[in-house]
Amino acid sequence: MKIRMQHVAKLAVLAAAMGFALGAQAQSKGQYLVKFGVNQITPKVKSGEFDAPTLPGSTSDVGADTQPIFSGAYMITDNFSTELVLGLPYKHKLYGDGMIKGVGVLGTVEALPPTLFGQYRFFKSDSFIRPYVGLGVTYAYFQRERGSSTLTAFLDPGGKPVTFEMDAKWAASAQIGATIKLKERWFADFAVVKTKLKTTAHFSTNQSIKADLDPVAVSAAIGYTF
Repeated sequence: MKIRMQHVAKLAVLAAAMGFALGAQAQSKGQYLVKFGVNQITPKVKSGEFDAPTLPGSTSDVGADTQPIFSGAYMITDNFSTELVLGLPYKHKLYGDGMIKGVGVLGTVEALPPTLFGQYRFFKSDSFIRPYVGLGVTYAYFQRERGSSTLTAFLDPGGKPVTFEMDAKWAASAQIGATIKLKERWFADFAVVKTKLKTTAHFSTNQSIKADLDPVAVSAAIGYTF
């Protein structure tokens, strides 16, 4: 019985050591990190002007939207990782600006911006807080563009309802964030992403408008390491 108890004690010590090792390997080489949370995208618009014959100085603005976000990351080393960020479509409202500021909503559009990052994570793999920075590429895809009656009144008064399409574009993104260890494998994640994005909206009236959208995204999420 004594021998068996010694074996049990040794196994207990070994299990504890393994448990400590697993905890120490949080965000270490070869591990995957998944997270789920919310993300707000706020375009910082620098708009061109609508093509003639509209009123000179007529520009546009784009509203913010918040949606669920989820991502998966792979630790290439203890400090270098890749992350793919996905989410549901963001629904943005388009507004008049410049000489037509205050006319109301010109239309709505849904945006899908999947982004792939290369990241560097600071400190040791088992640190309580791990700041990180990332550089990546975003593919901004626009869908379900819908013009409003205000847009029709502005671009083609008395005519058919005006429709529009927005060009899908590749864009560069920069990221800064941090993870906070909650339990052995659970963590909280906070990140800010800045994207340099230019696109053009094409209207059924053969007019167009170019804009630098340059959105800023702020996210908060809960993650798990395995």
